[in-house]
Amino acid sequence: MVSRGLLPSWPLLRFLARARRTSLWTELKPLLTLRRNRSTFQVKTGQSNMNPQPPVLFQMATGYWLSQAIYVAAKLGLADLLKDGPKSCDVLAAATGADKQSLFRLMRALSSARVFAHLQNDSFALASAGESLQSNVPGSLRAIVMSIGEIHYQAWGDLLHSIQTGSPAFNKVFGTGLFEYLQRNPEAADTFNRGMTDVSSMLAYAVLMAYDFSGISAIVDVGGGQGKLLRSILQLNPQIKGTVFDLEPAIEMTKQHLGSDACGGRCSAIAGDFFDSVPEGADAYILSGVIHDWDDDHGIRILKTAAERWLEMEDSCWWKWLCPMPMQSVSVSFSISTCW
Repeated sequence: MVSRGLLPSWPLLRFLARARRTSLWTELKPLLTLRRNRSTFQVKTGQSNMNPQPPVLFQMATGYWLSQAIYVAAKLGLADLLKDGPKSCDVLAAATGADKQSLFRLMRALSSARVFAHLQNDSFALASAGESLQSNVPGSLRAIVMSIGEIHYQAWGDLLHSIQTGSPAFNKVFGTGLFEYLQRNPEAADTFNRGMTDVSSMLAYAVLMAYDFSGISAIVDVGGGQGKLLRSILQLNPQIKGTVFDLEPAIEMTKQHLGSDACGGRCSAIAGDFFDSVPEGADAYILSGVIHDWDDDHGIRILKTAAERWLEMEDSCWWKWLCPMPMQSVSVSFSISTCW
């Protein structure tokens, strides 16, 4: 007898059947395969006591060693260099302009974390975790890892200031708020926006599997960035029209991504400030990855502005990543407003 818990749910099967008839399947299939491989992968060894682990608290305190090593790998584009097969450290050093000996130590360290695989003759290959460091692949995390390793990492380095003063560490480190900084630094903004688009791609599938959009005719994605989440929703729900709403610099990029005939003309982009107002006329509003970027006062202002529209309709959508309390075996969200 097959355990009921092993059977996929009907909403999931319905979603997969519909997705296979759209262009979403090209991107979704590799993600499902990657997820399956990671969930079934186990390391078996008979030498579990040969390499004792440091105290757990020490591992927590030095976690940034690994996170910055992963950032450097992303910045140098090492996963892209290895996508076609193993390469020697000499080749990787020449391609990246890195010091050979230092790069070898980095690759060996990341191999111990199963990001890469250390092979014979001091060559290296991509391991399962490292596949997501490639550019322009389904499930790519390269851009967001680069953003975390640069501006986010520096802000978190001054967390003590936030705790002692109640003020964002980011403002102290960079002399301005996050979004003002991004407007003044196009390269950082591009990396940040690409990273958020990649994260939205993965979030979109979870949303599509969990929520029934059949009764909705128009959606506004508030703070929707480049519109990846909304576009995914529209692709699978041809009865819906959608609007991406964000600041002017973000909307300029959004229009480039949308093109002239996005989702058959059903997706538009409008510039504005969600502290002042949000577009009217929709029967669903999305706030995804928005509220956590602000302190309580600003978050309340955003919700009050959106509430003016929510009160006019019967339904509203608000998706957030939640950190369970007490925290057990979870990583703290990089976008906690304490440092912003």
